[in-house]
Amino acid sequence: MPNIKLSYLYRDAANYKNFGSVILKENNNFPIHQINALIQSKLIDGRWFYAGQWQLPDLHFNSWDDETDHTFHEFECVEQTNEPANTLLKLAEFKVLVEHTNWT
Repeated sequence: MPNIKLSYLYRDAANYKNFGSVILKENNNFPIHQINALIQSKLIDGRWFYAGQWQLPDLHFNSWDDETDHTFHEFECVEQTNEPANTLLKLAEFKVLVEHTNWT
């Protein structure tokens, strides 16, 4: 059974980008289009999320400008992959975190 790769990035105020991804161990045959729809339904303005609240690695740069930089990350995509999981977070656990998201 393939794992799920979630790709995302941090884009700072100068439009410099830091890309990252996590590979979640698939353990319940949850269809990829449903995972994508769930994530999309919880994004801020259809694009943004807070990585820490979904237990994803923070991709911020080491330097920070309080006046122009922001705290959210940008969702890219989810896809199936045969790559091994690179996090202890399992898909079922991630799904629960996303389902309980309330950014307001």
